[in-house]
Amino acid sequence: MSDNLSTDLFDKEALEKEKDAEATGPDMTMPAYGCDEWHDYVMSKFHKSEMYNGNPLTTGLRRVAEELLGDILVSRPVQVIASDDPNGPGRATVVFEVVIDWMGSGQLRTYRDAADCWHGNSDDLFCAHPAATASTKAEGRCLRKALKVRCVAAEEIPRNKDVVAIVRQSIASKPTTGEWNEEDPISVPQVNFIDGKCKQLDIDVVEFINSGEGSYKNIGEVSKKTASKMLAILNDYQNKAKPTPTKIVGYNSNWRES
Repeated sequence: MSDNLSTDLFDKEALEKEKDAEATGPDMTMPAYGCDEWHDYVMSKFHKSEMYNGNPLTTGLRRVAEELLGDILVSRPVQVIASDDPNGPGRATVVFEVVIDWMGSGQLRTYRDAADCWHGNSDDLFCAHPAATASTKAEGRCLRKALKVRCVAAEEIPRNKDVVAIVRQSIASKPTTGEWNEEDPISVPQVNFIDGKCKQLDIDVVEFINSGEGSYKNIGEVSKKTASKMLAILNDYQNKAKPTPTKIVGYNSNWRES
C-alpha cells in the first residue's frame, strides 16, 4: 500500500514538473522574427506603464528585448561627444551599443545607434543632463532596431517642445555671412590643405596651381570652386589615380613669398 502511494506521489510530481515546463517553455504563438505579424506581437508585450502616447519607454524595450530575443550581455555608451548649446545648458551626442545572446543560442548580435540631446529636441528637465539623456535615447534606438518595431522610443519625442518651430527659428536666425559661395576667393583651410598635401607629395605649390587651365600670380586669386578641384587632383596624385607631372615636383617651403 505504501509502495503504491509512493508511486502515485512520484507520478503526480512528474506531471506537475511537466506542466511547469510547459508553462515556462517557448511561446509557441510567437511569430517568426521580422514577419508581418511581428510588430503587433512585440507591441502586445509592453505593460501599460511602459508606454507613453503609443510609444514604448526604453525600460520597456529593454525588458521585452530580453524576453523575446535573449539576455542583454552588453549595454553601454561607446562614444560621447559633448559640445556647447548657445541657447541651452549643453549638447551631447552618444553612440550606444547593445550586445544580445541571440535566443540563448550563444550567437552574439551587436546593435549600435546614435542620438543627440539639445534644447531643441529634449524637454527642459532632461536638457540639464544632455549626455545621460542622449544615452537613453541611443539605447532605445538600439533596442527598437533589434526588436524590429515600427515606432520610436518615447524618449525620442519631446513632450513639451515644438521641434519643427525651434529648428526653423534656429535656421532663420543664422547669419548669412558664412554661407558658401564657390566664386569667393580660396579659404584659409583650403590653402592650408593644399600646402599640406603638396608638402606630403613633394609638389611645388605655385607650379601646381598653375599646372591647369588657369594662371595665378598667387594662391589668393584661386576661387573656392577651383580650389576644390585642385584638392581632388592632389588626392588623385596621392592615390596613384593620376601620375604626378615631373615639372611640378619639388616642394618649396617659401612658396608664399614668391
